[in-house]
Amino acid sequence: MNRYERLNAILELVAERGRIDVETLADELGVSTATIRRDLDHLAQQQFLTRTRGGAVAHSVAYDLPLRYKTARQATEKQRIGQAAADLVAVGMVIGINGGTTATEVARAIATRTDLRSPNEGRRAITIVTNAVNIANELTVRPHVKIVVTGGVARPQSYELAGPLATHILEGVSLDLAILGADAVDPLYGASAHHEGEADINKLMASRARRVVVVADSSKIGGQAFARIRRPDEIDMLITDVGVGDDAVAKFEESGVQVMRV
Repeated sequence: MNRYERLNAILELVAERGRIDVETLADELGVSTATIRRDLDHLAQQQFLTRTRGGAVAHSVAYDLPLRYKTARQATEKQRIGQAAADLVAVGMVIGINGGTTATEVARAIATRTDLRSPNEGRRAITIVTNAVNIANELTVRPHVKIVVTGGVARPQSYELAGPLATHILEGVSLDLAILGADAVDPLYGASAHHEGEADINKLMASRARRVVVVADSSKIGGQAFARIRRPDEIDMLITDVGVGDDAVAKFEESGVQVMRV
């Protein structure tokens, strides 16, 4: 377990239990108490938890972990999902992509598709409309990708732009495909996000698209987050991993959602 994985595990354990001590963390994560104390001090300095004598207590932000602490979670599954979503993209398309780790993997997979970058053969560049500043930063250097960034105020947890300023661009564009990450996806409730501002922007992005694809690993399936992005009948496809069981797939398909497990 590397440091980012350990920090992520600590945040999740503290968020789940509310309070935890150094010795318990050291035992469960298989590291020394000195290492745990340094990790807790680091996370407290970042205001992700509150240090106590002998341990830590949950800080409200721990329930919405910053993107950089989520990258190690089910990384292989997210890369497969990203590749499968990227395979849906064709030359000339305008694609909307929101923020989050899985959506970032989609953007990376699109950027590295060699068949989408042949301007000498007369192919048009693809256009990506995003409210995620990390995705815009990574893809701006790709000569075959036209990047359009919404306005808004950046959230440090997700690197997504949200708020009223983000709506002006989206209201004026038409998308062939919206590829949306979500904090939770349920066959009855739909796709949802922890933050209502992000949910509003993602909902608007979806409304501007001819086709909506939700990307989420199996840990996100079957739950609900605070704010709904899209009802099941408004989702064309869900791309997830093989950790999702047949029963869950059947429920999504009953709601009209095509499911791809990769």
